[in-house]
Amino acid sequence: MKRYDVIVVGAGISGLLAALTLSKHGKKVLVLEKRQHLGGNCNSYMVDGYQVDTGAHAITHLIEGPLKRLMDNYFDFLPVFEEYGHYYVRTENTLVKVPSNLKDFVTFDVLPRKDRLLLSQTLTKAFTLSSFGIDLSDQSVYDFLPKSLSKETYDFVDTISAFLSGKSMKETSAQRVLSGSSFVRDSITQEQFDAMIGRLEPKKSQSTESILASVLPYHLHASLQARMTRVTQPFTSLERLATNNVNYSQGYPRKGLKALLNAVLYSLPETVEIKTRCEVKSILVQDGKISGVEADEVYNSDLVIYTGFATELPRLIMDLPQEYKANLEDIVHSKSLTIWLGLEKEFSDFNYTGSEIWFKDFAYWATPISNYDPSLAPKDKQLIGFSFVVDENKNEEEEIKKAYDTIFRAHPNIEKYIDMQHEQITVPEKAAVTINGKFADIRTPVRNLYVAGTDTDKRSMGITRASYSIIELLKILNEDGNLH
Repeated sequence: MKRYDVIVVGAGISGLLAALTLSKHGKKVLVLEKRQHLGGNCNSYMVDGYQVDTGAHAITHLIEGPLKRLMDNYFDFLPVFEEYGHYYVRTENTLVKVPSNLKDFVTFDVLPRKDRLLLSQTLTKAFTLSSFGIDLSDQSVYDFLPKSLSKETYDFVDTISAFLSGKSMKETSAQRVLSGSSFVRDSITQEQFDAMIGRLEPKKSQSTESILASVLPYHLHASLQARMTRVTQPFTSLERLATNNVNYSQGYPRKGLKALLNAVLYSLPETVEIKTRCEVKSILVQDGKISGVEADEVYNSDLVIYTGFATELPRLIMDLPQEYKANLEDIVHSKSLTIWLGLEKEFSDFNYTGSEIWFKDFAYWATPISNYDPSLAPKDKQLIGFSFVVDENKNEEEEIKKAYDTIFRAHPNIEKYIDMQHEQITVPEKAAVTINGKFADIRTPVRNLYVAGTDTDKRSMGITRASYSIIELLKILNEDGNLH
């Protein structure tokens, strides 16, 4: 039987970040992944000459957020991030920037003027309450809104809620809209990180900006990279309400999500072993304490980090407390559909960098990722990803057909340019941020068994939320004497 300092269950981005950080603290780590591929939703692959990501992504909080802290302290190689661009709303007649402050609401004529005034007052109220430390997590967006808005405005708010939480505005908390839209930013300074985790040995300086150094010329990413290398003075919430720029700290990795995944993988030291197609059948406990896991064989360790769906833990461990299992059962999942379209030539509807929202009928969030990096599509062609929140209780084929119908309605001429089409159905995050939805604690009732991932932290979204969870994991391991 083999013994390791740490066993990490799952090789999605949370599991790989856990393995990277713990190995840099001197641990011998085994990572077990039941699938063939690493990275989970943080990955890219080829379809007919186009490089598609696993779902559409925007990487947030890059200036002073959790991924920045992990990159600064643990990565040996760094991806290059392109400036994200703007968020837009598409209608049948126009493309308009999504408002990110009160000034923008004045000219946001997608919605009726009266509704814009009411929404501005509602935002000001929410910010004021949040600034005084009042948690709005138990108030739904719908309950927080005035009840005299038009159907069009309700549809718009419902769409924003769905893309922030995976659920409707009646299930999404008001706090989620503030934090998920970057109005409220949880920054983590290096000083805060050092206080939580303890100082690391200084890294060797990096000789190149990226392991995937591109032959493409520098262009959009330059200003974002510059901001990522200097400390910025954060705004207060009320200052941001007037001046917020939602794309300020967001980016997209050059060469796609695979570049971020490869930066993690190539930063792993030799003390990390990864086994794919190796499903964990049970987590072993002896006298209330972790002793290892059983997979293709038994692996021993006094410390296990579980990064799969926390809802699966009762299947892997016998005799968990009933109260703990009941909390896990209350974790809410959502499901998304992403349709990737490769176009024979650049389409005039997508001559921007950033992403767009369509909020009529079946809402989507779309981004032309080959505008960040032309190498993601064949020469002179274009790659667009359209993401939809789908009803897990409905037939998938019907949801896919409805999604295509929506795309063709929003872009009437796009169909004749399609060179490639590809569908993905995924669970974008392991827990949806809803009014009644629960999250797993990083500490479990079993000594030295910890949970990490997007079902342990509700801040931000996707890879950024996974990074928050890893920093919280490191903090707790440090408190428990299991880190250094």
